[in-house]
Amino acid sequence: MARIVQPAGQPAPTNAPNAPDAPASNDAAGQANFDAIIAKDSRVEPKDWMPEAYRRSLVRQISQHAHSEIIGMQPEANWITRAPSLKRKSILMAKVQDEAGHGLYLYSAAETLGTTRDDMMDALVAGKARYSSIFNYPTVTWADMGAIGWMVDGAAICNQVPLCRASYGPYGRAMVRVCKEESFHQRQGFEILLELAHGTPEQKAMAQDAVNRWYAPSLMMFGPPDDDSPNSKQSMAWNIKRFSNDELRSRFVGMLAEQVKVLGLTLPDSEIRFNEDTKKWEYGPLDWEEFKEVLAGRGPCNAQRLERRRSAHEDGAWVREAAAAYHDKQLAKQAAEQKAAA
Repeated sequence: MARIVQPAGQPAPTNAPNAPDAPASNDAAGQANFDAIIAKDSRVEPKDWMPEAYRRSLVRQISQHAHSEIIGMQPEANWITRAPSLKRKSILMAKVQDEAGHGLYLYSAAETLGTTRDDMMDALVAGKARYSSIFNYPTVTWADMGAIGWMVDGAAICNQVPLCRASYGPYGRAMVRVCKEESFHQRQGFEILLELAHGTPEQKAMAQDAVNRWYAPSLMMFGPPDDDSPNSKQSMAWNIKRFSNDELRSRFVGMLAEQVKVLGLTLPDSEIRFNEDTKKWEYGPLDWEEFKEVLAGRGPCNAQRLERRRSAHEDGAWVREAAAAYHDKQLAKQAAEQKAAA
């Protein structure tokens, strides 16, 4: 596979923290500085020393986030040509384009940690990298575009706004723009459902069906329960995450419970209630076995989504090769000019 040209302004992977040539004697001083940054709730930057476990955790989280944005383009792109009006087509095209941009921001942020986009993409197309389980479900009606916007992007906002304060600088800064655009996506989805819910009985039934199908997968987007989440506690200790999976899920349920009243629809969960003692929203049990099956690659659309990503990656090989050749040509030209000027 052709290599990817390093984006302008990004430090090359060989200059990454904890590179093999980093002096071991700096580890103690680096650890002390890192601990002080975390204690002050400040920002770790790419050239700062960081523990290897912190770097690995960030690469895992950011690359999975980037993969989710790229795979997440597929369920909605499926409806661009079938959207009910030119206006709806234009809006949906803009949204899918936004998701591609989010993937770009996040891959670039991960590259500052010393990994390469080639490696991340290789892991994805080989089926070795994970992405959000939500993007392995089918979009069977136009109302699904509304449910995805309102519920899936709503869950994303709930989860990602705190990431704007992530301790790793490039990640936190990337999330600011991502969250602004996701807020538009959520409003777009809510508006689709609102129009359907106040349309014909058939349209309202279609909207309700979409809400019923996307409710549980949206709640599971936050990850497994806290007791079964091996990475969450450490991520919070490092100030990468700010809230636990269950706390974010509770907040999201509260948001849905109020907004669904405006839609005139219902949530498929009779156990939703606000606990006055804990001051948290509670909800019914979720099928975590289904969640594990989807993550393991056995969801409704896992094979289809991954095969389409793999095919698109292969079809775009010539673009990457051309970009790499142009980059090499420019470097050679600069070297020749410098030699002539010497």
